[in-house]
Amino acid sequence: MKYKRNIYIALTILTILFGCTSTTKKSDSEVDRIQLMILPEYMALDMSQSGYTEILDNAKKDGILNTDILQVERVREISYNLINQTYIFRDDAQDWNWEINVIESELINAFCMPGGKIVVYSGLINKLDTTDDELAAVIGHEIAHALREHGRERMSSALVQQVGILGFAIFLSNQDGSFLSKQAILQGVALGTTLFFALPNSREQEREADDMGLELTALAGYNPMAAVSLWRKMDAQSDSQPPEFLSTHPSNENRIEDLQIEAKKYEKLYKENKKN
Repeated sequence: MKYKRNIYIALTILTILFGCTSTTKKSDSEVDRIQLMILPEYMALDMSQSGYTEILDNAKKDGILNTDILQVERVREISYNLINQTYIFRDDAQDWNWEINVIESELINAFCMPGGKIVVYSGLINKLDTTDDELAAVIGHEIAHALREHGRERMSSALVQQVGILGFAIFLSNQDGSFLSKQAILQGVALGTTLFFALPNSREQEREADDMGLELTALAGYNPMAAVSLWRKMDAQSDSQPPEFLSTHPSNENRIEDLQIEAKKYEKLYKENKKN
């Protein structure tokens, strides 16, 4: 009876506390979808920090972390200008332990992990000759993913599929080292921090990150139309070797057309903040 009671309690807790929520406030971008959030936030943050630390440690060993001081300062200035606007979506975001680093690499890529862990690969800057506005478009898009906690959402979906709500509920409610709880945590750990990268973003998540990212860039005084020129540059690169950034980010003419339409919505906002 105690065993069944623990399961019911855990399932109830999961549903009430973590199950369905919208992680950001509604704004001009009108992103307000209810999300599946089975994985507790502290677990997502722990995985994010571990994965980020490993990436930075490996970059340090290879001598490719923050090698160009001017480039690092540029990326951090743009990033913090965007971060200063995150209050529009979340009250707590500016209190995150934000970290911004640049890795010397041919990769055309950037990401922002849960909790505000940002990496920009120099290939994104050098190969595409990105302007500040274009760089803001990429970083704003990635920050939007973190604000919406898309990584935790994808992990939650993976847990439901691979571990199962029942097994995960047992783990959360039964911490006495039982066989079932150990099996649940082992399967969960097996998913690994790499799932934050390996699992592709859904079309809906990409649309949300696009819309929120455009609003962020306009608020920070960067031209949201730069997202269009950026994606055209990336699309041109895909004729030879597709940029790493595009591996989980669908890029096509339809998306570019959508960005053009959405960016126009923030033209006035951009001009107001550019003056400021």
